[in-house]
Amino acid sequence: MPHYATVGSNRLDEAKAFYDAVLGMVGWKPMMEHGSGGRIYSDGASMFAVVAPFDGSQATVGNGIMIGFALPSHDLVDKFHALALASGGTDEGAPGLRGPEEAKAYMSYVRDLDGNKLAAFKLG
Repeated sequence: MPHYATVGSNRLDEAKAFYDAVLGMVGWKPMMEHGSGGRIYSDGASMFAVVAPFDGSQATVGNGIMIGFALPSHDLVDKFHALALASGGTDEGAPGLRGPEEAKAYMSYVRDLDGNKLAAFKLG
């Protein structure tokens, strides 16, 4: 299981405000400021960072890359999706059941301000 993920941003101040709101709502807190001007967040077990690319190039979206946040309830998946949209994100899939019946996967999808794809989900 991965323990951290990073996304690049060309709009770090706005991206930090976006992630402060969206991740803060589900209990993730800023852990430290990153040297690039970004920020690292943690839920106590895993880390997520929004940073400027190390090589100094513009941040770009990885085609096919998605970061999923496991949440403890359908209600929090709904709130994550709504808050991400209210914070400037774009809809990539409203909250609802996905996949086969046995998976019981309740998921939603958004893109952040730079186009990075995020999923919020509750299994079972």
